[in-house]
Amino acid sequence: MQISIFTKETILENDCVLLRPLQRNDFENLRQFAVNEPEIWKYSLVPASGEENLKQYIEQAIVAREEEKEYPFIVIDKRSQAYAGSTRYYDIQLHQDTLQLGYTWYGKDFQGTGLNLHCKFLLLQFAFDEIKMERVEFRADADNARSIAAMKKIGCVEEGILRNNLLKYGGGRRNSIVLSILRSEWVDKVKDMLAARIAASK
Repeated sequence: MQISIFTKETILENDCVLLRPLQRNDFENLRQFAVNEPEIWKYSLVPASGEENLKQYIEQAIVAREEEKEYPFIVIDKRSQAYAGSTRYYDIQLHQDTLQLGYTWYGKDFQGTGLNLHCKFLLLQFAFDEIKMERVEFRADADNARSIAAMKKIGCVEEGILRNNLLKYGGGRRNSIVLSILRSEWVDKVKDMLAARIAASK
């Protein structure tokens, strides 16, 4: 069992956000973003813009969870009681104590609200403190300055660029930036830094 440490009801939450397993019927909860805000996926390798893409996006994510390769969540903003987006663990390698965190997107009304800080804290806390990962990796299109800045702001360390490593949706190839947080960094500084930022935002 590759990701048996997760359950079908793995839920992460605090006062501001709830992350629960993504389900097929979440299409209706996320449809507004796919239809009205397609630019959210400008840099995504697997876009969910448009109804058909969103259906495929959700189906692929759930199949990957059933195959124990990934674990996708839907994001709920508890402050507004609204569905806000999605995120997931992927490339989960329990035998190596590593995983990647990504496929993260939020509707425009939830960007820049501090929601991402709460989500990342919960996801990192679960990865390092509950399932004892040694490394959490992040990747992004090297041209996606906003995403890269957000990752560095939560304590990610840049490792380098994978040149022309992936096909872009719609054609061409992208350079991918690789960042990570190690267990030692989480314990020594990142966890306390993020907790302090969350406390200061209340």
